[in-house]
Amino acid sequence: MRGLTAAQADDIRQALHTAERRSGLRFALYLGEPAGPRRHFAERLHAALGPEAPDAVVVFVDPAGRGLEIVTGENARRRLSDAACRLVAMSMATAFSVGDIAGGLLYGVAALGEQATARR
Repeated sequence: MRGLTAAQADDIRQALHTAERRSGLRFALYLGEPAGPRRHFAERLHAALGPEAPDAVVVFVDPAGRGLEIVTGENARRRLSDAACRLVAMSMATAFSVGDIAGGLLYGVAALGEQATARR
């Protein structure tokens, strides 16, 4: 993951794995610049998951462009409301605003996983 140390990337991979294991959803993270409009790019990343897309959550973060998108599949949306995703995104953005990209990502993935697990 660009812009992160090896240890930070490992911690984030572990957080993704934990969120998936606990919630039963598929979590994917993309850190970098979008190819085209940010939301459209995040939706294309989500669609690229193919058969896993209905049960998937994609977190797209563009640190340089100060962008963040969370895209949920049809089944995942039943357990992660737009309101819950907005709250998590606001907390992530707060961490990002002080330069804590890794901390914001770790918090975001864990919080989304917890929310999805609680509504399982």
